[in-house]
Amino acid sequence: MSRNGVSAAAIRTRAVAAHMSTSAQAAPLEQSVLFESDGATRTYVLNRPKKLNALNSDMLKLMGPQLEKWSKSDLCKIVIGTGVGRAFCAGGDVATVLQHSLDDATRPKAIEFFKDEFEMDYILSALPKPYVTILDGITMGGGVGLAIGAPFRVATEKAVFAMPETKIGYCPDVGASFFLSRMDGEVGTYLALTSDTLTGREVFELGIATHFISSRTVPSMLARLSDLEDPSVALINRTIEDHHAKRLPDEPIGRLTGRIRQALDMTFQHNTVEEIVEGLTKLTSSSDDAVAKWASETVETLHMRSPTSLKVSLEAVRRGKKMTLLQALQMEMGIATAYCSGASRDFSAGITAVLIEKTQGRPDWSPDKLDDVSDTIIGRFFEEDSDYLRSMPILTPPDFLSDGRQNPMKFALPSEDTIRRVVKSNASKDPITLSDLLAYFDDLTSGKQGVEEKVLEIVRRKCDVTGSQGSEVVNWKE
Repeated sequence: MSRNGVSAAAIRTRAVAAHMSTSAQAAPLEQSVLFESDGATRTYVLNRPKKLNALNSDMLKLMGPQLEKWSKSDLCKIVIGTGVGRAFCAGGDVATVLQHSLDDATRPKAIEFFKDEFEMDYILSALPKPYVTILDGITMGGGVGLAIGAPFRVATEKAVFAMPETKIGYCPDVGASFFLSRMDGEVGTYLALTSDTLTGREVFELGIATHFISSRTVPSMLARLSDLEDPSVALINRTIEDHHAKRLPDEPIGRLTGRIRQALDMTFQHNTVEEIVEGLTKLTSSSDDAVAKWASETVETLHMRSPTSLKVSLEAVRRGKKMTLLQALQMEMGIATAYCSGASRDFSAGITAVLIEKTQGRPDWSPDKLDDVSDTIIGRFFEEDSDYLRSMPILTPPDFLSDGRQNPMKFALPSEDTIRRVVKSNASKDPITLSDLLAYFDDLTSGKQGVEEKVLEIVRRKCDVTGSQGSEVVNWKE
């Protein structure tokens, strides 16, 4: 029997063995990153479970040389990223970064951490080998940076996603200005400003993950991948897709859908935080109780966040939409340098209150109000002649990376813009029928699970549907 056709029993045996084994390179169990070899796959395992695999400088220094070695090895066919315990990676070790940033003598260490982290994020996005990340738990901040550039991002029901930086007086980084700005509608803007959390299937349905499987099938899926002899990206995609976990009859729909999503897109489309808050405040008196409740909660959430962070984050997301990933990371390198260099005291106030003292109230932000955060303050983080950017290093990716531009959404659900273009391209001729629209995207994505649900959600929210059942015609609302 070929390796591609191994029996289910063999797969289970190998899965258990892989799950129980230590590193194939005999790394000590206390090492913060373990490296494993199994057939076609090479896996890094983040191994600080008591710290939720929070990323630190030692981990980055371990990963870099190993990724280069795998990238140049003919034996390595697939790179996999995963973590021990209930997190893939809960973020960067910002408490240590803050400690270093407060002293002139150690500030270069804080800035160096961000440089190493952002370069690692870029390396992982441009690996010459297919890259699969397993989001089987908490994936936040720096952990998102390690995962989001992978062409295959596999979420489970245990997945918890967030970019929580505005909670601590900082700004979403690790490429967030690139990937959040490219999410459907204004979902990315909303996540950047509110630090809201996505869980389980909605991580997949909103495009953070490309696939959704049950946590209990992760070992068997990894075993299947390791058994592929000469895996193409299409074969890797099909192998992961074979493990898709379908929605259960009693499973709730995502929160950011329907009328809530319409309200979100309407309010977060503005280019100033003041206008966003004004729009949300108006919706608190909406006749739709669900929308009014969401708007009220979102206003309160934004009030808890650093006013400076909100404005810096919105500016970064708007700028990032026009940048390449490397350009966005370089912009974020400047933002991180500015925070480390004292451009805002909120970086210290937020980390101290939220992560060190773990206080429940609103941190002591300064300025305390949105109106007091001037354009001059925001300029500290973006203007080329800013005194706070003098120490900004230039990101220098290594030369072993892929030359081609990566498309991290290639194997994700189709975007809202793609669906809109298909509907509108038919409007000048014969409007497309709903059945033809579903058939088109089923064929485009080779029968990908979850596509029909997404297309129908967008049609209900963005389209006029007319005609009798079975021959409905779809027109995009202007």
